[in-house]
Amino acid sequence: MPLWLVLTKSFPKAVAIQPAHECNLLWHARRLSSSPRRLTEPDFETARKWHIQTGSQPVAHNIGEVSYARSSGPGGQNVNKVNSKAQLRVSLDQLLPMLPSVLHDGIRQSRYHAEKTNTLLIQSDESRKQQANRETCYRRLNELIMDVYNKTVPGETSEEQKQKVKRLQEFENESRLQMKKKHSSKKAARQKGRGDD
Repeated sequence: MPLWLVLTKSFPKAVAIQPAHECNLLWHARRLSSSPRRLTEPDFETARKWHIQTGSQPVAHNIGEVSYARSSGPGGQNVNKVNSKAQLRVSLDQLLPMLPSVLHDGIRQSRYHAEKTNTLLIQSDESRKQQANRETCYRRLNELIMDVYNKTVPGETSEEQKQKVKRLQEFENESRLQMKKKHSSKKAARQKGRGDD
């Protein structure tokens, strides 16, 4: 363990500095690699095609690891004796290659993201049955992906809408130029008035 000499006002003091752990280095590498980038129309187009192909169930039920634990809350003796709470742990290294790059930042910012392990941790104890809770976990994962998709990817603009926006922009530009000419002529008229004195 390296010792570093730290100078304080009263006397020098030796301080032990812990070496960086490998997991911290991996964490910083992931943070740097996931820096935000500018999204372009081809990225959105790829995401729209992916959405059409996958529908409302983008992730299969074989991704990730499901474990079971004791549940809490109402349910009587059943929740005390049976491991009915389901926990789905999905590695982002496994999930993100299946998704368009446009969705990656939204998935990382979700409430299910465990940053230190770089996984999504989804759990359910709504039902007294393991299978129902397992299905609920996968349903929540799919809902998360679809929610991120709906918030991130804008809808396609029709040609009619593009033409309407173009006409409005041209009209606004013309009116701005007319206003500038009017203002310019006003100033020119003032200049002529001063020069005559």
